[in-house]
Amino acid sequence: MRGLDLAIIALFLVGMPLLGTWIGGRQKSSTDYFVSEKRISWWVVCLSVVSAETSTLTVLSVPVIAYMATPAQGGMTYLTLALGYIVGRIIVSFVLLPRYIAGDLVTAYAYLGKRYGNGMRATASVTFLFTRLLADGIRLFATAIPIKVVLAEYGITASYWAIVLALGIAMVFYSFFGGARAVVWVDAIQMLWYVLGGVVVVWVLAGQLPDGWFGKAADADKFQLFDFTSSPLTGAYPFIAAFFGGALLSMASHGADQLIVQRLMATRDVKSAQKALIASGFVVFLQFAFFLFIGVMMWAFYNGVDPVKDLKLNNKDELFAHFIVNDLPSGLSGFVIAGILAAALSSSLGALASSTVTDVYERVRKTPMTDEERLRHGRIWTLVWAGLLIVCAGLFASSNKTTADPIVVQALGIAGYTYGALLGAFLLGLIFKRVRQVDAIIAFVTTVLVVGFVILGVKFVGSTPTIDFAKADATRKSLTGWWNTPLGVAVTLVVGGLLSLRHSRAVPVRDELDVKTKA
Repeated sequence: MRGLDLAIIALFLVGMPLLGTWIGGRQKSSTDYFVSEKRISWWVVCLSVVSAETSTLTVLSVPVIAYMATPAQGGMTYLTLALGYIVGRIIVSFVLLPRYIAGDLVTAYAYLGKRYGNGMRATASVTFLFTRLLADGIRLFATAIPIKVVLAEYGITASYWAIVLALGIAMVFYSFFGGARAVVWVDAIQMLWYVLGGVVVVWVLAGQLPDGWFGKAADADKFQLFDFTSSPLTGAYPFIAAFFGGALLSMASHGADQLIVQRLMATRDVKSAQKALIASGFVVFLQFAFFLFIGVMMWAFYNGVDPVKDLKLNNKDELFAHFIVNDLPSGLSGFVIAGILAAALSSSLGALASSTVTDVYERVRKTPMTDEERLRHGRIWTLVWAGLLIVCAGLFASSNKTTADPIVVQALGIAGYTYGALLGAFLLGLIFKRVRQVDAIIAFVTTVLVVGFVILGVKFVGSTPTIDFAKADATRKSLTGWWNTPLGVAVTLVVGGLLSLRHSRAVPVRDELDVKTKA
C-alpha cells in the first residue's frame, strides 16, 4: 500500500461524518431527529434501506459465498434468498407499512402498543435492541477486517479493538448531530460509493483473468442459480427453504425491525414508503448478483485455492480485502477500501435510540415527556448505544478466529432467534381479533425459547431429527437457518391463536389503529 491509498481512506473517514452533519442540519424536534419530519424522497430512502441491510457484510462476505461454493451447492444459489426478499417486501408494503406511515408513528413497535398495550410494545422493543446490538456488532467487526489488512500491508499493527473504536466514533458523529436525515442521505451516498468500488474490482479482474475462465467457472457450477437437490432441512440454500425463508425473513427485517422501518417512516407518505421498499428488493437482488459474480471472478483469479491454508489468511472473509490491497493499483485500492468503509458507516444508532426513548423509557417513566426532553434523551441514548456497539464488536472480534461460517451468515443467524417472534406478534394481532396482550407476550416468549432450542439442540442425521446440543459436523447437521423465521412465525400464531380462544369477544376497535380513513 502507498501513502495515496491511506490518504484516500483517511479523507473518507473524516469527510463523510462531516458531510452527514452538514446534510442533517439542526434538528428542531424529536420527530425531526428520529424520522426527519417525513420529508425525504423515496429513492433516497430506497438506497438507504439497501445500504442499511447489506453494507460491509455484502461487500466482504457474499463474494466469499460464491468463491467457496462447491458444485453441489452452486455459486449463485444465494440469489434464491434474494427472490424471497422481493416477495416479502411486497407483502410488507401493503400489509404493515400503511399501519406505520398512516398511523403517524415513530417506531414500528408503537403499533404493537396500539394493538395490545405497552407491555407487548416494550417486549418487542427490548428484543429488537439486543438483537440489533449483536447483529451490528458483527457488522462493525466486518468493517475492521479490511482496515486491519490495509494497515498490516503498510507495516502498521493495529488491534481490532482500536479499529472498531475509531469506526464507532466516526459513525456516532453524524448520527448524533445530523439525526435521521443525515443517516439516510449518508447511507444513499455510501451505497453508490461501494457499488462503484465493486465496478472497479470487476474492471481490474477482467483484464487479469485467463482466456476460458468463464467456461471453467460454468463447468464448476459457479453460475448455478437454484438448488433442487440438497436437503430442504439441512442444505445451504435449497430452493424451498431459501425462497420461503427469505420471504419471511424479509417481512420480519423490513416490517418488524426498527432499523429499516425508521428509514421508511422518513418518507412523505404511504405510497412513497411502498415504492422505496419494493424497489429496494430489486436493487438488493442485483447487488447480490453483482458481488457473487465478483466472487466467481476471484475464484478464477486464485484458481480456487483455500484462503486460509494456501493464502495464509486469518479467515476466509479476509479474501476480498486481500485482493484489493495486493492486486489493485495504488489509488484504486484506497478508493475501493473507502467504499467498503462506506458500507459500514450505515448507522443503526438512530433506530436504537428512537426505540429506547419512545418504546421503553417513556413507558417506564409513565409521565409524558416534552418534545425537548425527548430530543435530549434521543441524543444521550445515541451515545450510549454507540459505546455498547463498540464493546460488542470488539468482543466478537476477539472470539472469531476460527469460525466456519461467513460473517453474513452469522449476522442473519443472530436475527433468526427473534425475527420469527417479532413478525409473528404483528401478524397475530392482524389475524386473531380476540388475542390480548398477555396472549401475545406468552406466545412471543414461547417462540423465542422454541426457536432457540431448535437452533442449539436439534441436529439431523440424514433426515432424522435428534436432540443433540453438540456442535454440528459432517454426520450431524443443524436445521438450515432459513427455516428459523418461518418456524418462529408458526409457533407465535399457533400459541397466540389457541390462547385467544379463551376470550369471547374481539379486542375493541378503539384499541387498534384505524388506518383506512387515514390512508
